[in-house]
This record gives sequence, C-alpha cells and structure tokens, in this order.
Amino acid sequence: MSTLLLGAHMSIAGGVSRALDRAASIGSNAVQLFTKNNRQWSGPPVDEADVARWHAEMPALGIEYAVSHASYLINLASPNPAIWERSVDAHADELRRAHAYAIRHVVLHPGAHTGSGEEAGIARIAEALNRIHAETSECAATVTLLEAMAGQGSTLGATFGQLRRIIEQVAEQERVAVCADTCHVFAAGYDLRSDEGYAAMMDEIEREVGLTRVRCWHFNDSKGALGSRVDRHTHIGEGEIGAGGFHRILNDSRWQGIAMLLETPKGEELADDVRNLARLCELVDDPARIPPGLRTPPHAGQSPH
Repeated sequence: MSTLLLGAHMSIAGGVSRALDRAASIGSNAVQLFTKNNRQWSGPPVDEADVARWHAEMPALGIEYAVSHASYLINLASPNPAIWERSVDAHADELRRAHAYAIRHVVLHPGAHTGSGEEAGIARIAEALNRIHAETSECAATVTLLEAMAGQGSTLGATFGQLRRIIEQVAEQERVAVCADTCHVFAAGYDLRSDEGYAAMMDEIEREVGLTRVRCWHFNDSKGALGSRVDRHTHIGEGEIGAGGFHRILNDSRWQGIAMLLETPKGEELADDVRNLARLCELVDDPARIPPGLRTPPHAGQSPH
C-alpha cells in the first residue's frame, strides 16, 4: 500500500502559507487550515504574494495534500433568509479562496435546520450549493466536502443516508463529496471499536454515498459515548473509541490516498499534534507506509508560531 497522508489542522497566523511551515515542522505530509478567520463571515482580499509563497513552499516542504475548512458560521440549512443568504455568499467566498491556492477540497458542516425539519433542511442545503456552484463556475475543480456530523440538536449529516440525500439534489454532483470524522461518526452511532461495527459502517458508506466519494478523514477520539450525539474531540486513544478504531482505518487498503488529519485539542505549541501523530504511527502495521518525516518524531518545541 502507498504512503499514508497524515497531518493536522494548523494555524494560519502570519499568512495562509504559514500552515505549511507548521505542518512540515512536525514531519507531516498533509495539512488542514482555514483560508481566513473562521469566526468572521468575510475576510480580506486574497494575498497574492502569500499565494505565490504557498505554491513554491508546498512541494518544497513535502506537503502532498492540503484541505481548507469553511467557517463554522455558515449554515446552508437555515430557514432564516438573511442567515441563508449570508451563508451562501460566505461559502462561495470559501471556494474562491481555496481555488486561489489550488486547494482541491473545502470541508463544510452541512448545517442545522433549526426547527424547519430534516427534509426542508436538506433541500435548503442543496439549493444553496446549486446557487453557489452557478456563481463559482471558475472554481469547478474545488470540491465541497460535506462533513459527517455527530447529530447534536438539529444538525444534519449524522448519517451517510442524509449526506446522500443532499448530494442527490445537487445538480453538479462532481463538485460535492464527503469528509468523515471519527468522533462524529462514533457519536452518531457507528461503532468503530469492533470489526463488526466497522464493517457495518463501511457497508453503509458504500451503499449510501460510495467509498470513492469520501475524500478526507478527520481523526479525533471521542469524549462522548457511542450514539451520544455529543461532539467532543479528545486525544487519540484517550477517548471512547480507543486505538482499535483508528487501527482499522489506517490499515484498510480501501482508504489508500485519503488524508487523515487531526483536529484534536492543542495549545500554542504543537506537542499535542506530535504526540497524537506518533500514536497513529504506532498503529500502522507496515512501517514503510509511515510518512518519512514521522518515522523519527521531531521536537514540537522547534515548530514556528
């Protein structure tokens, strides 16, 4: 099997391209980032100098895959016209920013229907994506990854069936795919702790959306119990999922070429990422598949900030 794509979500303090430096500093070959402040609806114009630096530094630093994450403010399922319109504009901007950096994938939380009902919320998301796609034809190569969610409250995307129903209503289906999150799927009721539970989840993914539509994994252990619908991330092997669930995904040949990225808790330093990536590497059956930079874990204190 091919070399794994392993990394974590990194800060863009100092410029979007600085996420590459942080990823490389801990030996990873993949990274997730925001392309703007995720707590704001809009951001400054794209920095062309930073874009140029990104294109030069990504291959130089050995980063083979990058994905951006859309703002948490966006809710394409909202029945509120003002919020929905703002969300449509914001996600279109996310796609344009990612496109400028040649980032192929943008992870998006599908949204919450906030009382309008599941069917109405799903239709609202698809309607939004159709309009966004029509307005961003120049970004056709930039794919929205609808994230599988834990299902808290009225949040949509807690089953792969719900994600399928969104995608079915999207006209340009090649512009929509899926991001799976270990904490979210576990909290939603998919039991990664057993061979039987994992096999059942894989069967459902294949049946509902197809394995090839899953383009990225988020790796997080879960503070919440199986089926709790509680979205609380924790360190690898320290939550309810345990090491076994990650071992199954890491060593499943069906996930070859699919990046696996940490969203586990961390502070200013990157020591937590180093520790979590080391734990993942310990679970890889074939050491030759571990990214070269992670075969000898670096000192997190040497990372840039």
